[in-house]
Amino acid sequence: MAGTSSLQAQFKQGVDTTIVSQTPTDSISVTEGTTVEEAFRQKEEEKIHSPHKATFYSAILPGLGQAYNKKYWKIPILYAGIGALGYAIHFNSTNYTKYKNAYRDFLIRDPGNKSYEKVIPVNLTIEDVEGQYADWFEQALRNKREYYKRYRDLSYIGMVAVYVLNMIDATVDAHFYNFDVSDDLSMDIRPAVLDPGPFRDQNKIGIQLSLNF
Repeated sequence: MAGTSSLQAQFKQGVDTTIVSQTPTDSISVTEGTTVEEAFRQKEEEKIHSPHKATFYSAILPGLGQAYNKKYWKIPILYAGIGALGYAIHFNSTNYTKYKNAYRDFLIRDPGNKSYEKVIPVNLTIEDVEGQYADWFEQALRNKREYYKRYRDLSYIGMVAVYVLNMIDATVDAHFYNFDVSDDLSMDIRPAVLDPGPFRDQNKIGIQLSLNF
């Protein structure tokens, strides 16, 4: 009937697979236990799997792109990294603030603000650090402040890197979502005749190697 596409089923003897085609260039494989409707739905899902969606989902919520790609095992690893970096940011930020305030108060020497008392080594007293060890203690406070500031900044950079890698990973997985990774590979080696070229004036006999997958 005009305007209506017909389905043609071809059965290959000895294999429980039906090849159903709507057009010469659009075919699906229906295995045993699968209906034609399910096969068409699976084919449609393969077509619409989008790397752009995977990237967008990962940008909204880390791990969502991995779930879209059905790589669920990556999500706990991702959040373990985020959790570790989150803890590092909190730890370094807390200590940076503590030593920054201690260093400031030690320079000012305001009797009402002596936060540096909380970070004095156990073998020294406040008289020691304000007297004969004052220069050493000031340098130690400055070093501690810079140390925690540096690792706080590195922790933030690491968090951004994990966020970006999360999107890259989801995008790459989405691109290879329909990639055939089966073991159905074969190699064909056969003799071949090489045509004359710029550096040879007659035919040569060679070997042709081809991979089928």
